[in-house]
Amino acid sequence: MLEVQSLRADYGQGEVLSDVSFTVPRGGFHALIGANGAGKSTTMRAISGLLRPVRGRIVFDGRDISTLSADRIVKLGLALVPEGRKVFAPLTVRENLEMGAFQLLFPKNRGGFSDNLAFVLDLFPRLEERLQQAAGTLSGGEQQMLAIGRALMGSPRMLLLDEPSMGLAPLVVTQIFDTLRRLRELGLTIFVCEQNTSVTLRRADHGYVLEGGRIALSDGAQALIANDRVREAYLGV
Repeated sequence: MLEVQSLRADYGQGEVLSDVSFTVPRGGFHALIGANGAGKSTTMRAISGLLRPVRGRIVFDGRDISTLSADRIVKLGLALVPEGRKVFAPLTVRENLEMGAFQLLFPKNRGGFSDNLAFVLDLFPRLEERLQQAAGTLSGGEQQMLAIGRALMGSPRMLLLDEPSMGLAPLVVTQIFDTLRRLRELGLTIFVCEQNTSVTLRRADHGYVLEGGRIALSDGAQALIANDRVREAYLGV
């Protein structure tokens, strides 16, 4: 479903990704792990169109999206839940969800919008209780639910999540990852980059280890958990 080929990316102050290549098949829960500064977020930004690669190709469902803008990539069915949630703080919860459904509202596809809204509120009942509340007044966990819900409003076929556990209490992290597993069971392809390796790999089907600007390991999640190198470097065992 997603192919990253010899990806190189930087921010103009030194190379972050030097030669990243991997393939994410359709369906399943996939995890990109690595130390802080390994380039996980840079990889997600490049895939989602927020950062233009210096070199390499990114192919989604057979189409090269390496040079497409972020809004065009969203319309193709690839949505990012950004690091730090990035909700629109002054807007209400409902308005934030409407922002995620821009391609449904501008053609006035109200039926599709209503169906997606019902799905998101069923997934996160707490958001329904706070529809008219300003997003900036929500707790961190509620904002993460809102960020995921906003991405789902665009009917993605693949959901990217950048550090979804950041700054959240352990109980909330468990709830968020259980929800991602539910989405995976509903057929959505999930691709998460995380520093919280233990929680992520316990729920993932497959994992990729990013080191030194390259993919150093790629294997089933359980195999990575059992890998001595991964256990020592990322699981603290």
